[in-house]
Amino acid sequence: MIAKWINAQTVKIVVSGSSFFFCSNVFSHHSVALQFDMTKEITVSGSVVELEWRNPHAWLHLEVESEVGEPELWKVEFGSANSLYRRGWRPANLPVGSIVTVHGLPSRDGSRTVDGEEVTLSDGTRLLSGSNPDD
Repeated sequence: MIAKWINAQTVKIVVSGSSFFFCSNVFSHHSVALQFDMTKEITVSGSVVELEWRNPHAWLHLEVESEVGEPELWKVEFGSANSLYRRGWRPANLPVGSIVTVHGLPSRDGSRTVDGEEVTLSDGTRLLSGSNPDD
């Protein structure tokens, strides 16, 4: 009888702990509208410093010249590397040092962060991310 009670309690603990873990991961993902201003658009051009080709979000780091001529580091967030790959992106498209133009949504907090919707390479090739709900 005690062994059955212990087994039942163990199962409850494992199930409760597992559901908490999985639910917390679902709720931890953010909405685009929460972090980025969907009523505005921004375009920045600069030199690729780094591409973080990963999931759940790929990140592009750009060195952009400020209005006063000083270099600024901008971060561009995209969807997952998997989704970019399915849209035809390859890490080789954005080598360090290449000049690109990024169009997207500005951050709500005023930081130099963009939700990237489109990247235009120096040869005119356009890479679409499809992260905007309207896409």
